[in-house]
Amino acid sequence: MACNVTVASSGELGAGERKLVFVNGRSVVLFNVEGRLHAIDNSCPHNGASLASGRLAGNVLQCPAHGLRFDLATGCTPGSGGLCLKTYLVQETDGHVVIQLEDAS
Repeated sequence: MACNVTVASSGELGAGERKLVFVNGRSVVLFNVEGRLHAIDNSCPHNGASLASGRLAGNVLQCPAHGLRFDLATGCTPGSGGLCLKTYLVQETDGHVVIQLEDAS
C-alpha cells in the first residue's frame, strides 16, 4: 500500500534548486528542473554513493562518485540496458510538495 508524505512547501524549491529530505528511514532528493519536480533515492544503484551533490545538466544528474548519468524523468541511465534509480511520484497539493512512498512491509 502507498502513502503520501509531505516533504516541502510549494514554492520552497526554485527552478534549478534541490533539497535533501529524510522520510520514513529513506534519504530522498527533490529537484526542481524548469518548474517540474522530481524525487529520487539519494543512493546511486552502482555503489550507493550520495547523489544529492551530483552535477545537474537539464534533466540529467551525474553521480559525483563515478560519473554515471541518470535521467530524472525516468530514473534510468540514458540508452538501453542501464541502471535505474528509485523514483517517487511528486505532486503539489494544498500548498505542499508530497511524494508517494510504498510500504516497506
